[in-house]
Amino acid sequence: MPDLPKAIVAISPTATELVYAVGGKVIGRTRTVNYPPEALEATDLGNAYQPNPEAILALEPDLVVADSTIHIAPDVRETLEGLGVPVIFAGAASVDEVLTGLTLLGEVLDNPDGAAAAVAAIEAARDAAREALAGQELSAVILIGDRDRNLYAAKGSSYGGSILDALGIANPADVQPDSGPFPGFTRVSPEALLQYDPVYIFTVTPAPPPAPRLSGMLGLFPGMSGLQAMANGRVIEIDVYLLVQAPGPRVVEAFATLVEAVTGSE
Repeated sequence: MPDLPKAIVAISPTATELVYAVGGKVIGRTRTVNYPPEALEATDLGNAYQPNPEAILALEPDLVVADSTIHIAPDVRETLEGLGVPVIFAGAASVDEVLTGLTLLGEVLDNPDGAAAAVAAIEAARDAAREALAGQELSAVILIGDRDRNLYAAKGSSYGGSILDALGIANPADVQPDSGPFPGFTRVSPEALLQYDPVYIFTVTPAPPPAPRLSGMLGLFPGMSGLQAMANGRVIEIDVYLLVQAPGPRVVEAFATLVEAVTGSE
């Protein structure tokens, strides 16, 4: 690995945001990257879940930053490690892993002080958000849906679930086994949601507008009108990038968004 990489390719939104958070920049990024704005100037390398070796090598990078969460499959790792270019894996499957990823990138890009500052800012934002919600009996589920109108709730082992935990918000879905296509999520029926009856429901919709938002469709499911969150106007749509699609340094924004959702609906 070069002493200071200058031609960096990052092959997920998380990897890209980690690089920029510690003062780096990328020459190649994946299609769904939308932050920071300057990253959009980098070459689009396509799907983060199917890295294109030829497209990566065409940019002549001196470092590839892969995602330890989505590039975990042995065949993908083997392909990336066979590029003949230094590869590091950094991910953010939880709030704690965001801090670990920042520290790692700070070392690799020779900016440990910048990484430490970013870590401290996240920890301060977490503590402030937790304090803002202290003393309340809060429970919430994070819901995502699929094309077949199945619903899935985030567990504590998911990134979004770890955010609830960091803020001291009880998650009644956490005790259920993983099920369905989303890692760290469990399939949940309307009946189970009625049993959980969380104070808040935070919904995320993977499809971009004009696709309908899950928050607006939840009332179409049988029995949902019996949920206290529905009755009290506490079903709140959250940007999918903040809770699912781009785990990383913008966890600060996720903290603030959830605090605003709670305090603004009281």
